[in-house]
Amino acid sequence: MPFSFAGKRVFVAGHKGMVGAALCRALQKEECEVLVADRRELNLTDQAQVKHWMKMHRPDAVLVAAAKVGGIHANRSFPAEFLYENLMIEANLVHAAYESGVEKLLMLGSSCIYPKLADQPMSENALLSGPLEETNKWYAIAKIAGIKLCDAFRQQYGCDFISAMPTNLYGSRDNFHPQNSHVPAALLARFHDAKTNQTPEVVVWGSGSPLREFMYVDDLASACVFLMKHYSSAGPVNVASGQEISIADFARLVAQTVGYEGNIVFDTSMPDGTPRKLLDGSKLTAMGWTAPTSLKAGLNSYYQWFLENIEGLRQ
Repeated sequence: MPFSFAGKRVFVAGHKGMVGAALCRALQKEECEVLVADRRELNLTDQAQVKHWMKMHRPDAVLVAAAKVGGIHANRSFPAEFLYENLMIEANLVHAAYESGVEKLLMLGSSCIYPKLADQPMSENALLSGPLEETNKWYAIAKIAGIKLCDAFRQQYGCDFISAMPTNLYGSRDNFHPQNSHVPAALLARFHDAKTNQTPEVVVWGSGSPLREFMYVDDLASACVFLMKHYSSAGPVNVASGQEISIADFARLVAQTVGYEGNIVFDTSMPDGTPRKLLDGSKLTAMGWTAPTSLKAGLNSYYQWFLENIEGLRQ
């Protein structure tokens, strides 16, 4: 039976993050009550707190967007934190959802769950078929555990718990930390600062040759709402944009969006990460959903939000 949001109480875990905030925006179009809790009210790594909160608020549905996230530098610097915190968040939310009778749960993962040298584009069947990329394996292992946890509760208890694997994301409320941000945020901030300070060149990590796809975060939120309504099965579903681009060309497109006209230099002493990472989105496309936002349009909206919020981001 299709899931309906009408009249339901929907808990968005991680509502202050980029993905969680986009989910809250998407759910405003549905006839449901959105439940949120900040860290002062609910520590998601604390099992007792999560169980108590879920018992008190009794959500009908849960969207798990909460996670400790970061780029290559952060993953290399904090492996224990990335593995432990993400495992605890997932385990606590899934188990508490089962105990409190949640009707449906969606676990959000990441495309880094797939092997470093998986066949491209990467289908859902590639999961656990080879070694992971070393630069983000701790986060990937935690996310794989979250997927399998949903599958285990579905198999043993009949829970309608599903999982979605988005490609690389960008959009409003992104993390612009100078060391721990992902590629889109790092490049946007770097090119903006270079334009403002009239810096003659900008350094980009790696050779620029790796191929990536990027998705506007509001498109992911749209896909999650779609999956909640129409999908109920074990295993992950890829959420892909289908817009593949090299890091070098992406950097040039970000520079163009910002209006930076200086030189771009690639630091080949820094790691490239996975050579190519393109998701096979055919499973979701066959259900009737495709990403509506072009990369150029998404980046323009992204930069506009950055300009409107730059003071708060730099505090």
